[in-house]
Amino acid sequence: MNQLNFPIISLVTFFPLFGALILMMIKKEKKDFLRTTALFLSLIEFVISFPILIFFKSGTHEMQFVERIPWIKSVGINYFMGIDGISLWIIMLTTFLTPICILSSWSYIQKWVKEYMICMLFLETAMIGALVSLDLILFYVFWELMLIPMYMLIGVWGGPRRIYAAIKFFLYTAAGSVFMLLAIIFLYYYNYKITGVYTFNLLELYNLNVPVSTQFWLCTAFFISFAIKVPMFPLHTWLPDAHVEAPTAGSVILAGVLLKMGTYGFLRFAMPLFPYATHQYVPIIATLSVIGIIYGAMVAMVQTDIKKLVAYSSVSHLGYVMLGIFALNMQGIEGGLYQMLNHGISTGALFLIVGMLYERRHTRQISDFGGIAKVMPVFATFFIIATFSSIAVPGTNGFVGEFMILVGAYRTYPVFSIIAVSGAILGAMYMLWMYQRVMFCPLDNPENKKLKDLNLREIITLLPLAVLVFVMGFFPGLFLRSMDASVNHFINNYNTRYEMYAQQENDSKNIKVTAQFEEQQNIPISIKD
Repeated sequence: MNQLNFPIISLVTFFPLFGALILMMIKKEKKDFLRTTALFLSLIEFVISFPILIFFKSGTHEMQFVERIPWIKSVGINYFMGIDGISLWIIMLTTFLTPICILSSWSYIQKWVKEYMICMLFLETAMIGALVSLDLILFYVFWELMLIPMYMLIGVWGGPRRIYAAIKFFLYTAAGSVFMLLAIIFLYYYNYKITGVYTFNLLELYNLNVPVSTQFWLCTAFFISFAIKVPMFPLHTWLPDAHVEAPTAGSVILAGVLLKMGTYGFLRFAMPLFPYATHQYVPIIATLSVIGIIYGAMVAMVQTDIKKLVAYSSVSHLGYVMLGIFALNMQGIEGGLYQMLNHGISTGALFLIVGMLYERRHTRQISDFGGIAKVMPVFATFFIIATFSSIAVPGTNGFVGEFMILVGAYRTYPVFSIIAVSGAILGAMYMLWMYQRVMFCPLDNPENKKLKDLNLREIITLLPLAVLVFVMGFFPGLFLRSMDASVNHFINNYNTRYEMYAQQENDSKNIKVTAQFEEQQNIPISIKD
């Protein structure tokens, strides 16, 4: 249904691309004008995304603001878009973070400014497109388009090892995508075999009765693609390199939105399409999630580079999200969705803070700092807010998400939930220890004594994130209310279809056992003298 009778989804999706086309017509020598125009366009995009939030109906699980137009009729591909409570807030997070990223790049990006801003806006279109697509081919197109600007951001404007990190990022994610494409093509032909209709319509394919044996292969293909994007242990090795070498804005977008494409993909595609196979994978996913939580925290604890520490903390935080989603209950899934937003806010703020520190000192080594809270009190305030959010201090957004995840996980697998609590303790240890060494040790380095506190632009960059930390911490209902109907429908539909498949599997086994018994009864008995 479309409440506005206006293609608002298309406008929100493609306005950044239109903005990128505008930037192409501006001379590259006009760097300040390019920055101002890109910021202005990204702010307009944020404003025009608000009608989605205002007119969104929280009481229904149905797709809203739906747009459907035949695209390639001969093969059943449609321009089919819509949103529900699962995708709503991730879209808003995307439009919220993009102007912050552009503002954070104001003085940091000095070469090829025009191309950089074009990449940022193009990436925003690709991310939103993937979040609103309800046609599998349309989703795959946007999924692949995300790789191009992110590859450019890392490879062109990244650190010393940027080429290595960019190629590694591209190869990992592209390789996973191939498996997903093969599964999509199989679903397409299998649906035609069963229904006589060629379609990539996700909502129709939800009702496709895929044999249990086939489900495992298709589910595995989707799982590999999404697990790499999350990234889950042990497929996480591309992430630290990408984060460390990416420019600040690239790290923020990567942590804030791109990694969530993997967790979103599990909820939107893999789990509802293949419920029986998903159910069998739950113990494996839960185990890997807990390993990721502990591993990410322990590796972060021994890092000497602040940005690499924050990068490994993402592996730990995304482990919590996966644990919540695969708890397969209301608290776990909503907690996972909420933590996806929280991670974008808190880790995005941490990457911005690290970037601001790097611009001043051109080093990220913890040992090069110490006592800078004395000369940068405003910076220290924002830093501690982001730190408290990351370690889930009560009153911050992180606490709400982690608490809901642990409650939901405890209902499904208590042992894993108890083990996961240790990840929160380790998180507090490495984050507070890092903060202490950077901010409160003796101010004995002459370079640190000359540091200037945050300027107005940097305060404006961090302030919205700091405010959201407390708004989401004290008023989670404002966000969770929109998720309730969609998550509840997801769980009910998942359970119904899983039970149907389980009954089919039991009936199949009973038939086989009966057939074997009857065959044994008909075996002639030879009597020897």
